[in-house]
Amino acid sequence: MNLAYTAYKFLSTSLFLLFFPPFWFYSRISGRYSRSISQRIGLYPDRLVRAISGSPRIWMHAVSVGEVTSAIAIIKSLKVLMPDCAVILSTTTEHGQTFAKNKLSTGNRRPMATCIYAPVDFILSARKALFSLKPDVLVCLETEIWPNWLVEAHRLGIKTAIVNGRISIRTIKGYLKIRPLMKATLNLVDAFSMINKADAHRIEMIGAPGERIEINGNAKYDLLLNQCDARIRTKMENIYNIKEDKPVFVAGSTRRSEEKIILDVYGKIIKSFPETLLILAPRHVERVCYIKELVKEQGFACQLRSDLDKQNCLRTAPIVIVDTIGELLNTYSIASIVFCGGSLVPLGGQNILEAAVWGKPVFYGPSMEDFLDARDLLDKTGGGIQVKDGQELAEKAIYYLANPHEAVAIGKLAAQAVMSHKGAAGKHADVIYRLL
Repeated sequence: MNLAYTAYKFLSTSLFLLFFPPFWFYSRISGRYSRSISQRIGLYPDRLVRAISGSPRIWMHAVSVGEVTSAIAIIKSLKVLMPDCAVILSTTTEHGQTFAKNKLSTGNRRPMATCIYAPVDFILSARKALFSLKPDVLVCLETEIWPNWLVEAHRLGIKTAIVNGRISIRTIKGYLKIRPLMKATLNLVDAFSMINKADAHRIEMIGAPGERIEINGNAKYDLLLNQCDARIRTKMENIYNIKEDKPVFVAGSTRRSEEKIILDVYGKIIKSFPETLLILAPRHVERVCYIKELVKEQGFACQLRSDLDKQNCLRTAPIVIVDTIGELLNTYSIASIVFCGGSLVPLGGQNILEAAVWGKPVFYGPSMEDFLDARDLLDKTGGGIQVKDGQELAEKAIYYLANPHEAVAIGKLAAQAVMSHKGAAGKHADVIYRLL
């Protein structure tokens, strides 16, 4: 390997030796991460390893809930191509792990994949994990490029691929600063299955060999389409106690100061539509307490989504704050209008297609750098509505609530846009299949 990788290996080793001891001590004292800490350094229980059966063995890595959604769609396609294959799905976050286990559970039968925590990108941890799990192919989802993992997999003769790959405008600037390291790493990857032409171009810019790059669309589309079920809408209407087609404004994956903007918008909406329900779903549930206080400061009553599961607890407040994981997609089913967060602040946006697939008019701000393919898809078909600030969001939200036939028409265009890209998960799965 070149000098850049040697420097990275030295730096990653130094950081691990510096920070792991206090992290381990913190875990012992607080109890946090105690279940996952051994796996994060590449040590997996013998019973877990022995329980992995089937061939070939495919290890897929996803960070959190978003990447897991893509992984599940691809796993389902892999099971069609190779019914006897064994799939290992690793996540970085605890939320992603919980979501994966819930979604991959098949009742009394064996789960579709064995869920584990990913090891940190420390050379010995990566080596130990790969040696223990013995995958035939290592698949990294979206933007997961970890040099030690990929170098060790290559050294052990394990095929590697990046699938559903995307490199955003924001992240490429950082990658270009370390291009020698990226080029040395990506030269060892056997296949790149990217979402669109822009992603393919960007990963080639940072060092991926052009002849190994394919463009196969976004796997999330397939899972989104498969999860749309009228029964889900009925279930969510019952949970939120919605009757007689009352307006519902869902603000999903909000971040930073967006909640205050949304509450200002909501205050304007209820002047015209006083019975509107606002469902606020922050991107990070750790911020729920802060948002709850903010709602009260603005003079509104609110309930937590988790409280609605309690016996004899009806939704009566005008605002519900979502403090559960993995439920946003289902929540969009009951929306009259939707705002997708991370876009009125410069954070790259969130996945607007989760609302579009339900046929909902989707609002988003100017910052959509991390989801340009989704934005372009809706822009081309007229299924999305971009707003520059909270004032414009309020004006357009009120307009479409007052003109529901137009909202329905835009929603249909959004759903059709997602439908036009069905089949991406199967294409990504085929890339993995060809490697084997």
